[in-house]
Amino acid sequence: MNLETANPGDLIAEYQTGPIPREQLALYAEASGDSNPLHLETAFAQKAGFDDVIVHGMLGMALLGRLVSTQFEAFTLTRFDARFVAVLPVNQSLRCTAKLASRAADGLTLDLEAFDSNGKSIIVGSAALANPA
Repeated sequence: MNLETANPGDLIAEYQTGPIPREQLALYAEASGDSNPLHLETAFAQKAGFDDVIVHGMLGMALLGRLVSTQFEAFTLTRFDARFVAVLPVNQSLRCTAKLASRAADGLTLDLEAFDSNGKSIIVGSAALANPA
């Protein structure tokens, strides 16, 4: 998609992760300090009503942010927000998307969304990008 000719609502970038394994959850927990057993211990997650551990919401948000940082690296990120709408089980992939929300003289606003491998929305958000200097 050509960014110059894109219209609001057009899909302008995608990023597909591989499956997110429990090893990645353990590394994220160590790096972030978020050692909630819901993300690390199967028995605990099962007591909470899940089949297995679930991916940290902030890890999913970071992967959504990777879409912005890799596909729009010439721009300056001025705002990034997200809302977690569902949980992502371990070993699932995320498909992260960016749609053009609006364009102004000073930059772009993107609508962001991350979906699980079944197409279920996991995270929704937005980002504001300032034009390259």
